[in-house]
Amino acid sequence: MFEAVYMAASGLINQQRRLDVVADNIANVNSTGHRASRLDFADALYTVGLNPSYPRTPEPEGNQRHGHGVATASITRETRQGNLLATENELDFAIEGSGFLEVQNGAEYFYRRGGSFYISVDPYTGQRSVVDADGYFLSGEYGALVTLPDEASSVSVSAGGMLEFTDEDGVVVGELGLPVYDFVNEMGLASVGSEKYVRTDMSGEMTAAEGSRVVSGYLENSNVELAKEMTNMIRAQRAFSLASRALTTADDMDGLANSLRK
Repeated sequence: MFEAVYMAASGLINQQRRLDVVADNIANVNSTGHRASRLDFADALYTVGLNPSYPRTPEPEGNQRHGHGVATASITRETRQGNLLATENELDFAIEGSGFLEVQNGAEYFYRRGGSFYISVDPYTGQRSVVDADGYFLSGEYGALVTLPDEASSVSVSAGGMLEFTDEDGVVVGELGLPVYDFVNEMGLASVGSEKYVRTDMSGEMTAAEGSRVVSGYLENSNVELAKEMTNMIRAQRAFSLASRALTTADDMDGLANSLRK
């Protein structure tokens, strides 16, 4: 009887986790660059069910295995690209293809799928840098901070993927490469919030993203499919309800067995 309670409880716990993942996806349906997540299930530990009609050997012929419920195998991010939305803001960057831009905060490095950037002015030196909404500095070639020349008044990305600095007359006064980085295992990146990720041992080596380019004046929409998430929510709710009924039934059976008298 206890196994029935355990299996039903495992269903409740993991369906609740699935609902949490779906809720996070729905909450971020309009978040720039957000990657949808998916919870994958796995069967819990199997054990051999002994049959009295067969001898007790390690693997008696004809004996069946039975599981112990369900477990969470992994939470996987969807890597497909979201639609690009035109914003007409030259400091809105989006990546066509795979890969990430690098931003840094002191000695810490983070990776993100483009986003909205701004020009920040150092109050002491007057140096102007390109930063994201959290104040993290955008990295250019060789990890150098993206700073504006004194005569530059605006920043944009050229068709060749270079950052171009132009003056008030629209004359290009400087250029800087804007690298796009890819990873051996993108799934291994760890999310730290605000659509930023950090490298881990599982993400593998960082390389240049082949065939990808940065475009300005665009933002990448979330790749969450709302209709799909609503369907997953209904499925999870029904599975949760079924597991709840199974738990109640198992508890009632235990109560009946405990109340039996000789």
